[in-house]
Amino acid sequence: MRRAVPVTSMTEQETIHVADVSEGIGGDATADPGSPVELPVVDVLTGRSFITGKSGSGKSNTASVVIENLLDNGFPVMIVDTDGEYYGLKEEYEILHAGADDECDIVVSPEHAEKIANLALEQNVPIILDVSGYLEESVADELILEVVKQLFAKEKRLKKPFLLVIEECHEYIPEGGGMNETGKMLIKVGKRGRKHGLGIVGISQRPADVKKDFITQCDWLCWHRLTWDNDTKVVGRILGSKYASAVEDLGDGEAFLMTDWDESIRRIQFHRKQTFDAGATPGLDDFERPELKSVSSDLVGELQSISDEKERRESEIADLRQELDTKDQRIADLERELEEAHDLSNMADQFAQALLGKAEAPYRGGGGRTPPGSDGDDGDQSVLKSYDEAVAATEAGSEDAARGSEDTATKAGASADGGDEQSGDASDDDARRDDDQSDVAAADNPPVDDVDPVTRADVAESALRFDDAVELGTREAVIEELRTRIEKLPELSQGMLRHYRREGVSDPVAAHIDAGGDGDSGHAYSRHRPIRRAGLIRHAGRGHYAYAVPDLIREAYADRLDEESVREIVRAVETAFVPPAERSYPPDADPEAVTASDDESGSAAGSTATEVDADSILDGLVETPKQTDSAAGEEGDSDTEADATPEGDRTESRLSAAARRLADRGSLRDE
Repeated sequence: MRRAVPVTSMTEQETIHVADVSEGIGGDATADPGSPVELPVVDVLTGRSFITGKSGSGKSNTASVVIENLLDNGFPVMIVDTDGEYYGLKEEYEILHAGADDECDIVVSPEHAEKIANLALEQNVPIILDVSGYLEESVADELILEVVKQLFAKEKRLKKPFLLVIEECHEYIPEGGGMNETGKMLIKVGKRGRKHGLGIVGISQRPADVKKDFITQCDWLCWHRLTWDNDTKVVGRILGSKYASAVEDLGDGEAFLMTDWDESIRRIQFHRKQTFDAGATPGLDDFERPELKSVSSDLVGELQSISDEKERRESEIADLRQELDTKDQRIADLERELEEAHDLSNMADQFAQALLGKAEAPYRGGGGRTPPGSDGDDGDQSVLKSYDEAVAATEAGSEDAARGSEDTATKAGASADGGDEQSGDASDDDARRDDDQSDVAAADNPPVDDVDPVTRADVAESALRFDDAVELGTREAVIEELRTRIEKLPELSQGMLRHYRREGVSDPVAAHIDAGGDGDSGHAYSRHRPIRRAGLIRHAGRGHYAYAVPDLIREAYADRLDEESVREIVRAVETAFVPPAERSYPPDADPEAVTASDDESGSAAGSTATEVDADSILDGLVETPKQTDSAAGEEGDSDTEADATPEGDRTESRLSAAARRLADRGSLRDE
């Protein structure tokens, strides 16, 4: 076995014998047929060459003869083999066969590019880069591109004569159409590689399809037999018309050789290659593949370490992808659980709204509660029916939640007074009210990161507790219930509620900071959760929430209260958490217009704000109507002062209609 040996020295006169002079048109008149044709090694290694001819004319044999002569003299080459026909060189030479097939010495990828260039230039290892086995052309293109880049970059430093052979070069540097990055890099080598010592040989069976910028820059060209008109026209433009017709009659292995170093055109016959012809057309004879030699295991081991590292990375990536898929599935499960919790929370809100509607139905009907056994029992029975209908509406959620709804409704119904069914008009009115409240509750969607699971037991317990709280069925019951919710809030949560009252719409972190907390979102949402659960604020979209106390009151009375009555009840509720100086002006008022302080509110002469005493509101829901002749002499028992009149007189406080109804019912109960 012959192997390439390191280059020790090379003179300008050193040559290789590759062919002999041939007879016929274009022959060398100064040399006899059979005279040797030798090529200068320096020009072959560092120059630019083009070998062309139709299939079977001998162009691949010519390239193999040149390569065998270079390897015999220890000069390194790299062959980009697109058809897998150069591995026969391994019959005689220790040459690295790298590619994508198992028959190669090593399977390589673009990650091996730098190591391949190092072996070729620094360790003088001949290499066959076999790209015929890659199923995807993009991978083969990238491998060639990266290897040629590395060769070009290293040759700028090493300045070592080296030959790059490119089979089927028309695929990379076509005459028509655009070139990819690989083709541009090969053109760059053709134009600038010579000064760095990097030569290139392009081989193609269709010269008309090869970019003319490459052909016209070549130092030596071999024209084997061509028959297509487009191809012979190229010969005529470069060599002359007589050669265009003569090139059609050339024999196998015969060619016109055009060289720049002696400015000659010769008709020559190339030698036959000495190694196994893997590219020969199969015949009828038995095909016997010779024993091929392999390079040392040390060289393969250096490349194998890169392959092992690539496989390790790919394995890690596969594991990470599997782990990511598992986490994605877990996220999907959690999102589904959150959605179920969201649905349960909405059902709980519907229960609360239904119970509140049950407590206030007598007010909307105008009759109020009456003792058991009296004619007024029909109203409560109608309310119970509306409440049961609202409970039944939640069955559109989950089946388990529906069972919990029926148990809660049974307990709540047991505490209501019996009686005949109310008229159809009242029932229809209450049903429409319940539907409206359900729509409002469904629209109040809290953010995903601020929802805790709600169980059926929580729903039942909350429903019964609220049912007991509003048993009186009057305005003071609603006020008392909302005040109780607020008073149970932590101090910072009450401060956040004041922030929402002032701002109208805001976000939890801003409310937390305004209330005296820090900017930590975890702390903010933890203290924000109680006021959201109490229904005192509602989700307004994009992580913002809105003050909801007025809306709760409007919905409790099915929007039948006028705005003055709503504001009266809101002021009574807000005494639980709003400082006195802020109670006398609405949330959207200009703070500069507030003239009262904690000690001065409602007592300064000429003040434009009216301070309503909280205890008086809760005891009797006082109101200050305009002074009339029939009420001018009556005195109320409220401690609240009315607004000052121009003459300085003050009207006396009067009991509200709701307070008088409460007093009447108290008398009935005492009797």
